[in-house]
Amino acid sequence: MTLEFFRKRRFRVILSMLIAAAALFILTGQTRRIDLSGEKVLTIGVFSDSYWGVQSGYANRIIDDAIWRFENEHTGVKVRYESGIMKEDYSEWLSEQMMTDKAPDVFFILGSDFSTFARIGALKNLGELIGKDPSFDPGAFYKNAYEYGRYGGMQYALPFECAPKMMFVNKTILDRENIAMPAKDWTWDDFYEICSRVTKDREGTGIIDQFGAVNYSWSDAFDANGAVLFDEKGRGCDFTVPEVGNAIAFLEKLEALGSGYALSQKDFAKGNVAFQPMLFSEYRAYKSQELRMKKYSGFEWDCVTMPAGPHGDNYSRLDTLSIAMSENTAQKELAWEFMKLLTMDPRIQMEIFEYSAGISVLPQVTQSEDTLSRITRNTGEAFNLDVLESAMEKAVIQPRFRGYENVREEIGLAVRSILESRSNIRMEQIIWNRTINNYLKNMQLNEY
Repeated sequence: MTLEFFRKRRFRVILSMLIAAAALFILTGQTRRIDLSGEKVLTIGVFSDSYWGVQSGYANRIIDDAIWRFENEHTGVKVRYESGIMKEDYSEWLSEQMMTDKAPDVFFILGSDFSTFARIGALKNLGELIGKDPSFDPGAFYKNAYEYGRYGGMQYALPFECAPKMMFVNKTILDRENIAMPAKDWTWDDFYEICSRVTKDREGTGIIDQFGAVNYSWSDAFDANGAVLFDEKGRGCDFTVPEVGNAIAFLEKLEALGSGYALSQKDFAKGNVAFQPMLFSEYRAYKSQELRMKKYSGFEWDCVTMPAGPHGDNYSRLDTLSIAMSENTAQKELAWEFMKLLTMDPRIQMEIFEYSAGISVLPQVTQSEDTLSRITRNTGEAFNLDVLESAMEKAVIQPRFRGYENVREEIGLAVRSILESRSNIRMEQIIWNRTINNYLKNMQLNEY
């Protein structure tokens, strides 16, 4: 049996646990948490390692600082969390807490879990709290980071930290080929021209040893060209839209430059590839003074926005770590105040640039001179915040309907099949459109 089989089986187990937990919410109602001293207790769900997969040695430092502030500002309140839970175990742990009526009042929520939790009723709809709180301003957040917490037209979570996907650039290759760094509004034409110029046999062995791009995926191309395949609930897919056909044609053209070479991230790390898309969190992590010598150390590199397709813009995917409130909390007002402290307080949000690899969800923090100086201090070189701002303004959220990851795999198979067959793209789109929609229907019928 494959690893994918066990992953999907584990997901079904967790989903079943969540559904059972939702039923338990309805049966048990709210449970007040008062400790023996008579103090109110607010419980928090956290994991101890980095959301971005890059350790900094400051696990939970931001949470601990927020707790210290909150307890000092709220007499008679204690904030507690269980430490030592790793990200890979967090979803299962949270599901188990819900099943035993021990769900934290406030908890971080992974992007892969958000739609499931919202759908089963485990998350508090924040609409009422938002509507009656004059101190809360949705406009204070990056728009797409805030919308990451919406499901079915309702707000269920607030963003804590985020990272857009950006294009990493090997500046050493570009300098060697007398090519300028791309502008933040560059296009597919610019991208292809640079890739074609740098792809060559530098050592004269008859084998190409310098390449244009690696890991530029079909989803990167679809996003850049403004392709929208699904509605919010994912009940149907339109794989025949022109934006998809344009994207596949561009991928075909781009792949032809490499003459069939199988490239990986290691090739970029070795300094042999000009471009590779990555999350901005990886840029921050590997530009830091502590890690810069461990990876990408043999060349100069930087990042820029993703290139725009002819029907789109410089769009890229946004990944966001959000915070939600349990539907079953008995500490609604305290939970709301703590969520606001974590997500809206500039001092807490500034700590993301000190102790994490993401970026603040508040433009006033991310675009500040203090942030620029911190990034410059940590990386040892200047950074253009306008590039990051542009990426955030044009960031997009991947679909999060039930079963999206499975359908995503099917679309990946479709794109790869079309690229390898080299047949009529339009006709293949029509054929695969039927296949993908049949897959969606079968998945919905067999959901439970």
